Amino acid sequence: MRNRLGIVALVGLVVATGGYPQGETLQQSGAQTARIKDITRLRGVRANQISNMGIVVGLQGTGDSRNSPWAQQAIQNLIKEYGISLDARSANLKNIALVMVTAELPPFTRPGSRIDVTVSSVGDAKSLQGGYLLQTPLYAPGNRNTAYAVAMGAVSIGGFGAAQGGSSRQKNHLTVGLITNGALVERSVPTQIEFNGTMFLELMHHDFTTATRIADAINTNFSDLRAIAYDGGGVEVQAVDPKRFDAVEAMSRVEMLEVVPDVSATIVVNERTGTIVVGGDVRIGPAMIAHGGLVVRINQYNEVIQPMPFSRGTTETQTNTEVGVQETRVNIGIIKPNATIDDLAKIFRALRVTPTDMIAIIQALKAQGAIKAQVKTQ
Repeated sequence: MRNRLGIVALVGLVVATGGYPQGETLQQSGAQTARIKDITRLRGVRANQISNMGIVVGLQGTGDSRNSPWAQQAIQNLIKEYGISLDARSANLKNIALVMVTAELPPFTRPGSRIDVTVSSVGDAKSLQGGYLLQTPLYAPGNRNTAYAVAMGAVSIGGFGAAQGGSSRQKNHLTVGLITNGALVERSVPTQIEFNGTMFLELMHHDFTTATRIADAINTNFSDLRAIAYDGGGVEVQAVDPKRFDAVEAMSRVEMLEVVPDVSATIVVNERTGTIVVGGDVRIGPAMIAHGGLVVRINQYNEVIQPMPFSRGTTETQTNTEVGVQETRVNIGIIKPNATIDDLAKIFRALRVTPTDMIAIIQALKAQGAIKAQVKTQ
């Protein structure tokens, strides 16, 4: 197969094997292990998003203008709370900005704890640099009656903006900022980790093999627990004696177990940045890769033309064009049966191909069936 990049991939019979050598355990094969707590999450343990509109004051003329009617209305409502009657639309209050305040309430967070909040401009403010967020209660979606946290503090944007004489310079985004520990938690969210004597471990990346290995590890190491992989997405953990079951103590023991997660063979390519990420489980069948290029050079030069003697003509110039074609030497790489990504990397290094050519070669091998892996293009 030949494409516009001048890459040829001739593929023979595909031979791919999986698993580990016969008679060798997972630990003996040198596979990378991971703790159960790092590849699963416990059902019921989750973060919650809270948000609300707020007002940032103290800006140096970079706040909302009259062109933001919702911002002017919010400012007017704020002024009324302080007993001041003023039509904000008639005033040019450019040191105030209407913002959206968002935060993530982690699980098991207790009242009195502090969390970070993000402040984002809603109107046409040019910068939140130097601003201060006024006290803003944060609510859960669809529930405006209960405030789970209250945010307030100085906004940090991690950048700057300067303008003078018609020229300007800016670093980072000026209309989104962060208030570290800027929200005080007022109410915690109830968390349920046990459902009628059963806990559910949910895999972050669903896989039947990994779920089975987790269940086997729990059953092997703990006689008081019984685990069942109910599908590729999770494992159900129950106590042999429900009367003596302590969910917190049981999970503290389970989450420290180490298993070998099974990862599907995947290749991720990003044609915009030329980035290629290949998993270690990728296998490639026998193939020959021929890489070459056709170089076309077009050269133009000017030539002066003198008139014939006694012809009363004028001196003129004309442009001449030379076209040359050169085909470079073809580099050939051979892929052996059951080749790994290490073998493919050696071939790429020998061929000295560019990232664009590497992506084209991988796509060509996938199209012919030599690569037994998913190819994800970003």
